[in-house]
Amino acid sequence: MDAAYNFARFLARDAVAAEDLAQDAFLRAFRAFHTFRGEAAKAWLLAIVRNCFVDWIKAHRDESWIADAREDEPREPGEGEGIDPHDPETLLLQRREVEKVRATVLNLPEPFRETLVLRELEELSYKEIAALTEVPIGTVMSRLARARQMLGVLLLPGTDLRSETPS
Repeated sequence: MDAAYNFARFLARDAVAAEDLAQDAFLRAFRAFHTFRGEAAKAWLLAIVRNCFVDWIKAHRDESWIADAREDEPREPGEGEGIDPHDPETLLLQRREVEKVRATVLNLPEPFRETLVLRELEELSYKEIAALTEVPIGTVMSRLARARQMLGVLLLPGTDLRSETPS
């Protein structure tokens, strides 16, 4: 459920819409469970979330607020992350950093954002992402590399990550 909601939230850029999309995806998954062949369940569910998002975009195409929607509030830091909960300065710095990364990811172009979220946050394999997004695996690898590059350039201004060679 968390993976479906998180993916929907990154796609829709709106917490309320993400809740609706995740709920709709679970309803569709329940109705189509007889078609599930036992392959990767997470990838199957996230494909349904993606299809719900595409349908939602088509239904709301003329609503300008969709493009401007942003996350409402950052999530609270989890317990056990080595953060002293009594140190407000540390919490504030962490929250700002999380907000900056989240906002940067949300501002990536959709195919790159989608690929990055599926790989880095949902930990799907390249093969699962290729099947889910219906693109060749080489395109997945290219989009992921470009998304990481864009993220690095946006988060680390003044560095030219394009000229660096991978180690």
